[in-house]
Amino acid sequence: MISCWQHLTSPELAELAGADALAVMALGAIEQHGPHLPLSTDLDIATGLQTAALARLDGGLNVVVLPPMALGASQEHAGFAGTLSLPPEQMSAQLISLGAGLARAGLRRLVLINAHGGNIGWLGPAALELRARHGMLVVKANYMLMRAPDHLLAADELRHGLHGGQAETAMMLHLHPERVRSDRLECFPSCAEMLPDSAVLGPEGEAAWAWLAEDLNPQGVVGDARGASAEIGRELVDYYAARLARVLTEAAQMDISGFESRSPTS
Repeated sequence: MISCWQHLTSPELAELAGADALAVMALGAIEQHGPHLPLSTDLDIATGLQTAALARLDGGLNVVVLPPMALGASQEHAGFAGTLSLPPEQMSAQLISLGAGLARAGLRRLVLINAHGGNIGWLGPAALELRARHGMLVVKANYMLMRAPDHLLAADELRHGLHGGQAETAMMLHLHPERVRSDRLECFPSCAEMLPDSAVLGPEGEAAWAWLAEDLNPQGVVGDARGASAEIGRELVDYYAARLARVLTEAAQMDISGFESRSPTS
């Protein structure tokens, strides 16, 4: 059974907690995505993948869906109009506080479906804090770190199209076509394309440098959005949703009986 946290009564939530329900929350961002994609792109993709993943679950699993965390840590995009960014330490504090609320309610399993790269850095320490303080299982499901289906995206696009490129544009064409400015789809080359193939340095390379979006491309996005289509987007959403459904199932079934909490001073 899948329930929305905010639609439950307190006794109903307590009953689900007693049944060892799994909590799920989507994490996105409100930030610039160039001239063709809306500020809500990361949030739209996170919630879209979450919905598609939940639809694939066995009906016997008890899942509670939390309201999404809409804003993210988006400092790298702050130079463009529309970006709303919170400091990483504030994001971390929010998640720790939310996790404490889950623990008070008796829920000890949480899967975070994240669609914004800027959230990855603070997620690790916050998840570890919840594990240590409350004995919780906290799974960081960053879809962009999952291996992409290389039959759908060209090698160069997989390597360089990390923000507003073919993949994100295609998924938005599938999930919310009315929000895509289809007349503004362009190729947005990354400065990383100027580097030799043998380079270990890169924005997301083996040795990555800290970058602002305008460092990669003056328009703040990189990748070839012209190659996007709703069909490619559907296949990408199906692919990632299947992976995330497996993550949710394994998180719900994992034995965490040995997960003890530690005192803050231990």
